[in-house]
Amino acid sequence: MGGGARELAGYLAALGGWAAALAAAVLPQWRQSSYAGDAIITAVGLHEGLWMSCAAQSTGQVQCRLRDSLLSLDAYIQTSRALMVISLLLGFFGIIVSVVGMKCTKVGDEDPVTKSRIAVAGGVLFILSGLCTLAAVSLYATQVTYEFFKTSKVPINARYEFGSALFIGWGAASLMLLGGSLLCCSCPAKDRRGQQYYRQSQPSTAREYV
Repeated sequence: MGGGARELAGYLAALGGWAAALAAAVLPQWRQSSYAGDAIITAVGLHEGLWMSCAAQSTGQVQCRLRDSLLSLDAYIQTSRALMVISLLLGFFGIIVSVVGMKCTKVGDEDPVTKSRIAVAGGVLFILSGLCTLAAVSLYATQVTYEFFKTSKVPINARYEFGSALFIGWGAASLMLLGGSLLCCSCPAKDRRGQQYYRQSQPSTAREYV
């Protein structure tokens, strides 16, 4: 795969991962009611996310409400919120920087060495964004797992398990890490050495003919 094609593939993968991370951040299905156990004790399915909680009735009606107070939230929810916001901001800047640095674009400096360095910077931003998303989703999943298996009087079919947003977040983090890694493969050192060698070889060739 050529350098330009590799950069384009990395950019598209990272862009798709960022869009998936945005969807995961706003979805309320970070955890949902568990249907494990012998019997279902309620006809209402509960879903909770970072920003809102929803109740889905058996008739198909869904009611959602935003979380009232930030300070009353558990520490792991506040941390996951902060990590997702940081992830989306880093990914947004990574999108802009990568567009300037890719070889297939005519934006910014035309020097290939400079564009390669900018592309690498965009890749680093995407990798950091993916790591933040991975940390947020994994932290939330760890808390859900702990509350599900801890000794409690709450019936197992009244507890919470992983929601679909967690799996979307893991997929988003994987795409951003993959895309950022491909963008970081744009190494400017080889281009710089090639340009210096070409410039140094030109005068000596001219003198030989004289």
